[in-house]
Amino acid sequence: MAALLHRLGASVWTVTAAALLLAMIDASAALAQTSYPNRPIRLVAPFAPGGPVDVGARLLAPKLQDALGAQVYVENMPGGSGNIGTAAVTKAAPDGYTVLVISSSFVVNPSMFKLSYDAEKDLAPVSLVGLGPQVILVHPSVPATNMKELIALVKANPGKYSFGSAGTGSPGYLAGVMLNQSFGTDLQHVPFQGGAPAVTSTVGGHTPMVITTISSAAGHIQSGALRALATTGAQRSPALPNVPTLAEQGIPGQESDVILGVLVPRETPKPIIDRLHSEIVKIVAQPEMKAKLAVVGFDAVGSTPAEFEARIKSEIAKWAKVIRAAGMTPQ
Repeated sequence: MAALLHRLGASVWTVTAAALLLAMIDASAALAQTSYPNRPIRLVAPFAPGGPVDVGARLLAPKLQDALGAQVYVENMPGGSGNIGTAAVTKAAPDGYTVLVISSSFVVNPSMFKLSYDAEKDLAPVSLVGLGPQVILVHPSVPATNMKELIALVKANPGKYSFGSAGTGSPGYLAGVMLNQSFGTDLQHVPFQGGAPAVTSTVGGHTPMVITTISSAAGHIQSGALRALATTGAQRSPALPNVPTLAEQGIPGQESDVILGVLVPRETPKPIIDRLHSEIVKIVAQPEMKAKLAVVGFDAVGSTPAEFEARIKSEIAKWAKVIRAAGMTPQ
């Protein structure tokens, strides 16, 4: 009888301890939700100042600061195609005070580099902020006015045509690789240290074609220095409403958007993620924010964390296939 009572007592204690633990977890989450934020929040932009990620982060920071009632500042941590800053965030405390702003390199790098982190497991998506379709441009001397004419021209002149991009692994580079793989063309890649020099080369007639962000080429399109053949998004870009998408020209499955989004360390409490998500979605929906994002080539997009996570997974798988087919292996 004593042994039975002892076992019953142990069971009651186990149940009580479990209940107390659950209550503590619930209380901790509630506290995080009510007290967050109570100190400055760091937005990590894993690229140098002046690029799309940096500009996007600096557009978001003051709006988020106003919404949250706490200081929000941008810290640039460039290097390794975004890997240095991203890795630093995965190691940060999961408390909502270190937030990562990403670009498309985030979904490409798992196939390009041997990473110290797992892009899908070590970070929790908060929201997609914007999508930036790219534009396929040619020098006016190139006798093609649409994509079908360009593809036919390249096939008829093996080894003659090349395209510039912001560098190997950049969205422009991968878009060109996809075209080659899909149509058996032999466009030669010419990498540059950024989109601006790639565009300058094509304006000067040194590289007949360039694939880049809309913002880096908008002025040259308007002046007629470059001819825009197509954009790479699912829909036409408001920045170039008269330029058809690849799909509209009978070339489906070639979408290639530059991503702008926000993530936090994976173990960040859900109430904090929900708070950040709620405020970011409201900010992105503001007409003023939409206009400012458009200037740097992004169409404003607010998403749920789940939607953003699904997008990240699909993009990682998509570019892994393209990169493997190109014969590249992680370095």
